[in-house]
Amino acid sequence: MADKPADSGADLQAVRDYLVDLQDRIVAGLEGQEDGTRFLHDDWKRPPGDHLNGEGRGRILEDGATFERAGINFSHVTGNKLPPSATAHRPDLAGGSFEAMGVSLVIHPRNPFVPTSHANVRFFQAQKEGVEPVWWFGGGFDLTPYYGFTEDAVHWHEQAEAACRPFGDDHYPRFKQWCDEYFWLKHRNEPRGVGGLFFDDYGADGQIDFDTAFGFMRSVGDHYLPAYLPLVEKRKDTPYGERERDFQAYRRGRYVEFNLVYDRGTLFGLQSGGRTESILMSMPPRAAWRYDYHPEPGSEEARLYDEFLRPRDWLAER
Repeated sequence: MADKPADSGADLQAVRDYLVDLQDRIVAGLEGQEDGTRFLHDDWKRPPGDHLNGEGRGRILEDGATFERAGINFSHVTGNKLPPSATAHRPDLAGGSFEAMGVSLVIHPRNPFVPTSHANVRFFQAQKEGVEPVWWFGGGFDLTPYYGFTEDAVHWHEQAEAACRPFGDDHYPRFKQWCDEYFWLKHRNEPRGVGGLFFDDYGADGQIDFDTAFGFMRSVGDHYLPAYLPLVEKRKDTPYGERERDFQAYRRGRYVEFNLVYDRGTLFGLQSGGRTESILMSMPPRAAWRYDYHPEPGSEEARLYDEFLRPRDWLAER
């Protein structure tokens, strides 16, 4: 399933090898923050079907001392019917065949002072009779704090900028803005967190060669651990109580809302008949909703809304 398709210019085996290695490296890095708790290995293979075939490697950690839930999934699927979520920008490919692979992760720490993080890097190729085959890369990483620390947001965005720097001065501001816009909860009129990077359809216009596009995806994937692990190490032993845990659960509710209503990856997985257990591993183990909640003015909870849940030029804060 990972051969190089004729005339595509894309080396699928190289992409797959990188993604599997990235998954292993991130698992090892996060296990290094734990007290001995290890990731469960849940490898799967989809039985042959009419519309979708594929396999994956699930890596799930639950109830650790540092991470309440952490899911890092690799999947590689092929199908013969592109779902609507994948054809919004290329309606001419509707109904065509596709091949997709990627690593997607969501990390929900136990300590409310450690932010939740999300990252995804993926490759997609589509073909349809009478249409030139097309491939593209997508992904990024974003940060969702429950209690705001300016230095943490600055560090996160410094790593995002470093991932983009070798590929052009336009990449970081372009994909930082796209991230701010993408992870916006329209029905709440607020962002999910402090952003990071988001890119999609990278290479689909034929203006970027495969090696360059693949290199950019690798750079984003390789900068995730340097962006996140220092924040975990700095905050995981911060004392907290029930107030902070309750607010963490409330803000996690926003995470659930975004993933189920807006997230393209979740929608693609569900619409294409993907493996539901893997798709929904991004959900937090504990979340809450309150009616018409407003944080106490002047509190640290209010500070999150006032200072962090709005687009900012974090690099200007250095």
